[in-house]
Amino acid sequence: MALDLGLHGARVLVTGGTRGTGAATVAFLAGQGARVLATARSRSGDLPPGVEFVTADVTTGAGCKTVTEAVRDRLGGLDVLVHVLDGSHAPGGGFAALTDADWEQEIALNLVAAVRLDRGLVPGMVAQGSGVVVHVTSIQRQMPLPDSTTAYAAAKAALSTYSKGLSKEVGPKGVRVVRVSPGWIETDAAIALTDRLAAGAGTDRAGGKAIVMQGLGGIPLGRPARPAEVAALIGFLCSPQAGAITGSEHVIDGGTVPVA
Repeated sequence: MALDLGLHGARVLVTGGTRGTGAATVAFLAGQGARVLATARSRSGDLPPGVEFVTADVTTGAGCKTVTEAVRDRLGGLDVLVHVLDGSHAPGGGFAALTDADWEQEIALNLVAAVRLDRGLVPGMVAQGSGVVVHVTSIQRQMPLPDSTTAYAAAKAALSTYSKGLSKEVGPKGVRVVRVSPGWIETDAAIALTDRLAAGAGTDRAGGKAIVMQGLGGIPLGRPARPAEVAALIGFLCSPQAGAITGSEHVIDGGTVPVA
């Protein structure tokens, strides 16, 4: 028997909801009976039955406005906001290789998009006296890779701090704010990366995974997290079962981060 988390009928928005962890989160919450609206810059693949979709680039103010209006028009309000969208597009080469444009892109994608959507949607949760916001951060905020993820990691650290501040402000008004901090997740994009690394090193996919894990300093569990596992954690934190949890960050990294 599937675990019923008490999310049936909950009105949910998931950003980055067509691929990887976002798609897994959409599927999990829809499977729990939630009314899910997914958003991304483009629709790729099939969504679960009953899931609605709005095309928007939430790295822009106009895109966030589009999503906010879609929530109002299609769902009539919001109970759960899950902000999964993120990414790192800055070049390698360390801090000196990062231009102003690189920094602006990473911050717009990994911090400001969440801030704008919260500003548009959280006041409605406050008005109804209930709601949950989940921000997906990253262990990179604690373990940045200097050659390639400094800007991404800095933006994620800012998102984590902002989330903590938001939780203290809206928690007394009935709105919970939590963070989920994944390590390496075995998405399609991650698999493609390991295959490229494997080809370059003359090894197989398992060898490619070993290269990535070595770059992270090792994963004690011996494998990356699966999107469905991250989605299940997000689903629990959204649910009434987690009603006393707010302001906290929940790491799902197979033990990568070496400190508590």
